[in-house]
Amino acid sequence: MTPKPRTPLRWTAVALLALLASGCVDLPYDNVSSVELQQLIDQGIPVIDIRTPGEWRETGIVPGSHTITFFDSNGRVNPRFFEQLQGVVNDPAQPVALICRTGNRTTTVSRILVEDLGFQKVYNVERGITDWIGRRNPVTRG
Repeated sequence: MTPKPRTPLRWTAVALLALLASGCVDLPYDNVSSVELQQLIDQGIPVIDIRTPGEWRETGIVPGSHTITFFDSNGRVNPRFFEQLQGVVNDPAQPVALICRTGNRTTTVSRILVEDLGFQKVYNVERGITDWIGRRNPVTRG
């Protein structure tokens, strides 16, 4: 059986993924590890945990983080998210770090904060709370 030829769209997607993986494409936000997150916390940068209340209860949260759900368990956007975020970060020039379970949801929210709302420094915690806990960092009950 011969492989299916790749369509131009599939080639474009493959090329884009390769560029992202190689670091040749500038993201509008910074990806950080759990180790780097601790450094940001030590600098006083607020951490926003965008997961759901059930997830916070299940795993706990990074100590001192602010819990503001972005997507509910049905994938709907919390209509009060941006209002609640302003209670923590009221100046788009102020840096902020975002964390979720694995870093997927925060990738989307990081892009929105920078591209649509003018935030200047957003940190996306890669691999999220899963990696934070895996490295035996402390959590508090959410």
